Amino acid sequence: MEQFFSYGTLRSKEIQMQVFNRILNGTPDKLSGHKLKDLQIEEEFGIEDYHVAVASENPADTIKGVLFTISTEDLAKIDLFESNAYKRIQVTLSSGTVAWIYTENK
Repeated sequence: MEQFFSYGTLRSKEIQMQVFNRILNGTPDKLSGHKLKDLQIEEEFGIEDYHVAVASENPADTIKGVLFTISTEDLAKIDLFESNAYKRIQVTLSSGTVAWIYTENK
């Protein structure tokens, strides 16, 4: 099983149904030392505004989100869902859990 931290779109039940064909159960968690940055991504019908997690020089900066336990297959589905504007990395959350997140793909 994999740990995945969502701070954005994949917290939506509607999006979860599209990606996984089910609703995920998760627990609130936080990622310290990171902040959200605005990101524009070209989609099928134009430019859409999103947020992306980026490391911060201020350790007090925190991103709130939800921690999900998912299968390796589910993680592969997220890889397909996320744009190439993002890359997947592992981080340690405030709970001490090591989880995957998607961050800016520079």
